[in-house]
Amino acid sequence: MIALKRDRGALVLSFVLPLAFFSIFAVIFGGQHDSTPRVTLIVVDQDKTEASENLIRGLEQDGSLWVHRSPVTKKGAPSGPEYTAATAEAAVKAGDAPVALIIPQGFGQHPIAFGPGTGGSTLELLNDQSDAIAPQIVVGLLQKAAMTSMPSAMADEGMKYADKYVGGFTPAQKAKVDEELDALRKEEASGKTGTSSGADSGDASAGIVAVNERAVVGENKKSPMISFYAAAIGVMFLMFTASGSAGALLDEAESGTLERVLSTRVTMTKLLAGKLVFNTGLAFVQLVVMFLWGWAVFKLDFFSHLPGFAVMGLCTAFAVAAFGMLLASACQTRAQLGALSTLVILIMSSVGGSMFPRFLMPEAMQKAGLLTINAWAIDGFEKVFWRDLPVTALWPQVAVLLGVGVVLFVIARRVARRWEYV
Repeated sequence: MIALKRDRGALVLSFVLPLAFFSIFAVIFGGQHDSTPRVTLIVVDQDKTEASENLIRGLEQDGSLWVHRSPVTKKGAPSGPEYTAATAEAAVKAGDAPVALIIPQGFGQHPIAFGPGTGGSTLELLNDQSDAIAPQIVVGLLQKAAMTSMPSAMADEGMKYADKYVGGFTPAQKAKVDEELDALRKEEASGKTGTSSGADSGDASAGIVAVNERAVVGENKKSPMISFYAAAIGVMFLMFTASGSAGALLDEAESGTLERVLSTRVTMTKLLAGKLVFNTGLAFVQLVVMFLWGWAVFKLDFFSHLPGFAVMGLCTAFAVAAFGMLLASACQTRAQLGALSTLVILIMSSVGGSMFPRFLMPEAMQKAGLLTINAWAIDGFEKVFWRDLPVTALWPQVAVLLGVGVVLFVIARRVARRWEYV
């Protein structure tokens, strides 16, 4: 207790850690009712009719979706031609969106169906199995959009069923129905029958729009989420290992070993570089053991992804090793290092996706996660093991991790100057 009281930094961090951790999870979960992240939906309109346009307009007006008919820039501006079925599927496979909706030709002739086997068109929903929630949201919102944005189609189909099963209408009744339907179609064309945000989304299993879901990512995976958890948990514990190993600097400084080493021809830069190489190797070996365990016990498809794993593993190990060096250089004692590393690593892991998938977080938290090593490492391993992308597709993650590692090492070297003048 006396030692902790003297080390004010460690004492303060002991109280800051639970408060910071509580605040992060309060932001993630506490505001779910009004901060649910929007689902990015790619739409391919092969029908090009008024009915399909009304359905898409209804989806676009829903606040739970980002609807993209063509690729967009980071600012939301269109950056290419409209999606086709092939390019939409490729975009889902690449991770640009979790869901893609294909509206087939002929949808305008039979847009809805009141029950199974009644002749309605079937929409195709392409999805990524790593996000199990997005397809369910889209299917529900499709039913809502169909009911609120296509009233004339609903009325038209309803009249057909009534005419067929009730016994038919008189000529006067048919004329009146046609007149009312024409007026309703004019209102739709003028946009007066827009969607209502408070409308019920409907029961997707018994919806008025038939939807055929097809997984285009993860459909042949034996253990779909094992690679995600291996990367997420692995990166978090790599950071703990790296900070603990880098803490040897503090032990050497306290015992006087560091001063004796620096009195030789070994410079601080060479010393830190040597420790960086050792910690990088240690972190990489730990990551290899983690994924080998996933292969042996949980049937992770490891050996067919060795090139991508080697690239991502070494880059991640380098970044976390430099991170550990910076933490050790910034602290005065082991107690401070333990408290500070725990605080920073747990915050980075919770925001970066090691504890909770980022795509389920509010949008602000998803963007904040990009400031962490965890997020970039997990994204890279996901490309390798989940999406089966080539090594060349890893360049954004590789560039960020290597850049972060270099910057953190340079800062650590500058902070470590204090030991050269002791």
